[in-house]
Amino acid sequence: MGEAHTIPIPAGLRQALVSAAGEFRLAFVGGAVRDLLLHHVHRDPWRGLPDLDLVVEDLPVPASAEDPAAHRLARALQAADPAAVGFCCFHGAYGTVELELQGVLLDLATARSETYPRPAENPLVCSGRLEDDLGRRDFTINAMALMLQPDGGVQLLDPHGGQADLALRCLRLLHEHSLRDDPTRLVRGARYGARLGLILDPGSLAQARRTLAAWPWPWRPGDPPDQAPPALGTRLRMELELLLEREPWPAALALLQAWGGLALFEDGLQADKCWRSRLRRARRLGLPLLPALLAGANDPAALAARLQLPHSQQRWLTQWQALRHSLSVEEHSLAWMPSRWCELLEGHGCSPEAVALALACGDGPRRPLLRWLLNWRHVRAPLTAAELIAREGLRPGPALGKRLRQLRGECLDQPLSAE
Repeated sequence: MGEAHTIPIPAGLRQALVSAAGEFRLAFVGGAVRDLLLHHVHRDPWRGLPDLDLVVEDLPVPASAEDPAAHRLARALQAADPAAVGFCCFHGAYGTVELELQGVLLDLATARSETYPRPAENPLVCSGRLEDDLGRRDFTINAMALMLQPDGGVQLLDPHGGQADLALRCLRLLHEHSLRDDPTRLVRGARYGARLGLILDPGSLAQARRTLAAWPWPWRPGDPPDQAPPALGTRLRMELELLLEREPWPAALALLQAWGGLALFEDGLQADKCWRSRLRRARRLGLPLLPALLAGANDPAALAARLQLPHSQQRWLTQWQALRHSLSVEEHSLAWMPSRWCELLEGHGCSPEAVALALACGDGPRRPLLRWLLNWRHVRAPLTAAELIAREGLRPGPALGKRLRQLRGECLDQPLSAE
């Protein structure tokens, strides 16, 4: 191919890879090729550095992979320029290496084929050819490769028609069981669609709706959360985090919902019509978007456990649900003094994040919840416990705690009585 299809990498790194091209079959694959054809530089979504995926194929393909090709290539690259290595992490299970070299992130993967023993489980992998590796990917636009030639040139390999689909701005799944094998591919599709202005082709949309309607996965909503397979649990959460934190999330979530894909999380989220306003309010309040999104589920706590959200965020959702119930069943009034609102909110052990979730979801009266979040919760009694013991002769115990709460309540209510 011409210079238009030259991967933009430092000259030293290019030379090191060209030198290795005589021993291995090397190819840039995935997002780097897709973005190059769109005249973009593919970058890591978290660090912003150029991010290149390379498939490394032994010549010939070995019967076993005791020392995977990607590992041998990584060691050769490190030895060629040890001072330029930022970090290096070997993953033995899949024969892959994460390497930062000369300011470029390299994901080196030994060419492999894969099979899924059960839908949504992690795949079983074995050594394979570059063509096998391209055939295990999600969409045709990510199943292209630029093969590095010994003379430094590159050759485009496009066995699935990805270049034509990219020209049509079309997302097309690679095979008829793509989503059954790995449902996270639908979330990735929404990410690509929102970022790159792509649409899901009719056959892939039909596959999505057919797969979701059949629910072919052995785990079903209502089963124990900790028994969910990775592609319906932790891997699904990771894709959703990327969507919410690194993509134009309103467009991406709208696509996913239009395709029926929010049902992968829960039917309640698929039916949720309030997520846009809830997430926008959450962002203004400084909340992470993921727990705010899950607040629209029928059972947010169970969904959070299944996705393995951080324990702190699971706790916020549990506290918010308790607060929401209290605000719906307990009588309250805007005329209440601040001390009484503090008694209600703090009596339930509400964290600031739980109250912020209530505000984002539109639960209860907005003004006192907002004032508690911004002001009232920071008010303290004018005397410490030690000062009360010294001045009033109180002893440690319930009476001391009651007196501290009384003094704090007087401070809270004083500005209003002065007005």
